[in-house]
Amino acid sequence: MLLQLLIVCLAGFGLGALVNWATYRFAWFNSHEISPWGTTPADAPTRRWSDRIPVFGWLGLQREHAVHGSGFWIRPLLIELAMGVGLAMLYWWEVDQQQLVIPQVDDWLRLPLLPLANVVPTSWTHATFFNHALLITLMAAASFIDIDEKIIPDEITLPGTLLGLTLATLLPMGLLPHIDLRSASEVVSAPVALPPAVEFQQGLTMYVEPVTLAAPNRWPSAASDWQYLALGQACWWLWCFALTPRIYRGRRGVCRGLAILLRRVARELTRPPLAVFSWPGSLAIAAVWWWGGPAWLGLLTSLFGLAVSGGLVWGVRIAGTAALKREAMGFGDVTLMMMVGTFLGWQAGIIIFFIAPFAGLIVGIAQFVSKSDDVIPYGPFLCLGALFVMVRWADVWNRSQFAFQAGWLVPLVLIVCIVLLGLMLAVWQQIKQRLL
Repeated sequence: MLLQLLIVCLAGFGLGALVNWATYRFAWFNSHEISPWGTTPADAPTRRWSDRIPVFGWLGLQREHAVHGSGFWIRPLLIELAMGVGLAMLYWWEVDQQQLVIPQVDDWLRLPLLPLANVVPTSWTHATFFNHALLITLMAAASFIDIDEKIIPDEITLPGTLLGLTLATLLPMGLLPHIDLRSASEVVSAPVALPPAVEFQQGLTMYVEPVTLAAPNRWPSAASDWQYLALGQACWWLWCFALTPRIYRGRRGVCRGLAILLRRVARELTRPPLAVFSWPGSLAIAAVWWWGGPAWLGLLTSLFGLAVSGGLVWGVRIAGTAALKREAMGFGDVTLMMMVGTFLGWQAGIIIFFIAPFAGLIVGIAQFVSKSDDVIPYGPFLCLGALFVMVRWADVWNRSQFAFQAGWLVPLVLIVCIVLLGLMLAVWQQIKQRLL
């Protein structure tokens, strides 16, 4: 295990270097000269090959302090260190200790599980860790760009979303795990039977499965019907629509404004760059649906996670903007949550949506008291919420899965909550204008 942790730590240093490269390369105000992979500044000494070694390279790049500032190298060095050490700790937690699964088993048995080696196959835990490591890398890059410039670029979230959908199709076992008791006739989602620690009644066996679209309920036996294909296509085209310029002009009436907006969207979807992946992606979804099996299970779960996770933030953005008469939340937060939803599913997306405000509350209060900039980059708090849900998934799921047993009713309740939030913000805006 020590050798494996060392390998993961070194790989984490490399992913940290990738985070730094993306942070400087995809920023709105391009600062790629800071990156050792960028062009050498005109007033700086010639760079050496050793400058590109993760972590240690930044110690050598201190010599460029006259160009970039005295402490410019500290943050990128700490990012690479944190990625290496953090991913090694995550590997120990998820793969060696299997802490995304064992607490769920304990919850079923109502007593601590006796030490068991490989409660679930290492292929499952490695797939989950691999997905989470990639998601953390993407979220780290998006967060630091958002902190620097209050923007989350599509160059991070677009390929990240496509990667999440691809991984969910090829490695559905990499989705978050769910433990349940099933009979042989109810096993339809390619689960793995766990070693039973007690005798179960009526022929039930304990299984570990991906958290599917229907979890904690049974995966629908009719999931191969055309209605589910239509659902997957609707989620896909919602994301494609979100990537188009949605400029609405209502000066000539609502119908006229909507007609112009739809024509613009249709035009963007029929030419590069959106046409390069939107239509082929739709065909790929249809092909996976026709193939069926675990691949369709993973893809549909990921697509629904995209729609619900991003749709929540999008709904708050619309309601808040209408109530406050100004942009309440950047659209990069919407595409960020769409990306997170493809990796973690819609259930985790909803939990993240409710956890993230607590992380941002302290910063918001501090800015309000200090009367500094009132624009808060919300993306990092969404990423912190996602990281918490990933690491503490077993405990979070044990305590919250009952709320998802209502199935389709859950998104409808959330829509009602967003409408009520908009009304509350509108009332508060009137109070501020008239009384404060």
